[in-house]
Amino acid sequence: MYKCAMILAAGKGKRMKSSMPKVLHKVCGKEMINHVIDTMRKAEIDDVNVVIGTGSEMVKEATQNRNVIYSLQENQLGTGHAVMCAKEFLQNKEGVVAIFTGDAPLIKSETVKKLIKYHVENDFKATILTSIIDDPAEYGRIVRNEKGEVEKIVEFKDCSENEKNINEINSGMYCFNISNLLSSLEKLNNNNAQGEYYLTDVISILKNQGEKVGAIDTDFEETLGVNSRVQLAEVEAIMRNRINRCHMENGVTIISPENTYIGDEVEIGKDTIIYPGNVIEGKTIIGESCVLYPNSRIKDSIIENNVTIQSSVILDSKVGENTTVGPFAYIRPESIIGKKARIGDFVEIKKSTIGDGTKVSHLTYIGDAEVGSGCNFGCGTVVVNYDGKKKYKTIIGNNAFIGCNTNLVSPVEVEDNTYIAAGSTITQKVPEGALAIGRAKQVNKEGWVDKKGLRK
Repeated sequence: MYKCAMILAAGKGKRMKSSMPKVLHKVCGKEMINHVIDTMRKAEIDDVNVVIGTGSEMVKEATQNRNVIYSLQENQLGTGHAVMCAKEFLQNKEGVVAIFTGDAPLIKSETVKKLIKYHVENDFKATILTSIIDDPAEYGRIVRNEKGEVEKIVEFKDCSENEKNINEINSGMYCFNISNLLSSLEKLNNNNAQGEYYLTDVISILKNQGEKVGAIDTDFEETLGVNSRVQLAEVEAIMRNRINRCHMENGVTIISPENTYIGDEVEIGKDTIIYPGNVIEGKTIIGESCVLYPNSRIKDSIIENNVTIQSSVILDSKVGENTTVGPFAYIRPESIIGKKARIGDFVEIKKSTIGDGTKVSHLTYIGDAEVGSGCNFGCGTVVVNYDGKKKYKTIIGNNAFIGCNTNLVSPVEVEDNTYIAAGSTITQKVPEGALAIGRAKQVNKEGWVDKKGLRK
């Protein structure tokens, strides 16, 4: 059976008070619209149509790697109108379409599958995803007959006193037979106070034609939509708890889940310990038995087994097993740190490869360099990789000892088993086994203080 999905994402979201479309606000590091698209993929739905409107180019840019189709709703005239704008996507298709909203990122793939399965197995022409809550507030109500069959959806403002007592509410998420939906769209009108076309009216149209309409409930939390920054924070907290709980159930220790921020695409191995204040983003993969002490940020990086990180930033890089990083280290994009290495306090690595067992313990900058294994960098070493116009490369062999306060002026090569004297500025190749000294000879001027009258 053919399945497709439509995601309504055309609204601006005035209550967000933002210059960008509502669906582009992030929850746990990912745009809400991308959460929903990814959920559709996990639910084994390949064809996804996104209905865009406000900020359409921005939405396209944010979703460009998600392989979706777009429909444009230039004027926001209701949910029914949004689906009308995507009729071309549905034309000549047979099967079912699931319709979700781009501002409800908590929906689970299991729920999407359950909705479609329930719809198909019961031969419904439309199926509504609902929730049953104690305080239904101003949500639309699901009205059923004495047999428990769905009769209609009534918006809160149109509810009678009896209908207001109904605690089954409409989530705004549906499954339709495509042919029935298309024919019903032709009958939609905007004869209402808002002058809009409501997708909920399709339910009444189908019922009036004697068609079967179903409803299946799910946890209200999954259906929460975001219309304000306050609601965005509430949804963020729910998803963060969901993500952290999953990692803990898989063998990760998170000391303070409420103060740990992990993106939903992050992978973490068992027996890793994460202290409060860590922010782990993107497609980061963290191995087993790592320790992340407080207050690090790791993004789109690979951290192998048994790595210890403390109060550091690691971006788009790789750290080998049994390595320690920090405190206060900064590993910038395209860096590869080897095994059993040491990247210490106030060390910055940029677009460089650091070999196994190399120690860069403190107050050092290494940029655009290839560094071998077993090297030692003294405090205050700087790879001078930029001349104001162009960046150059430095190559350092295995087992090099770089003395404190050394400047390596790129492009330059330091071969295996070399020593560089502290305080040197190196501008030429250092051959294997050599000691390089690049500093002025010390001169002591006896009696200079007294001659200048500077003695205290």
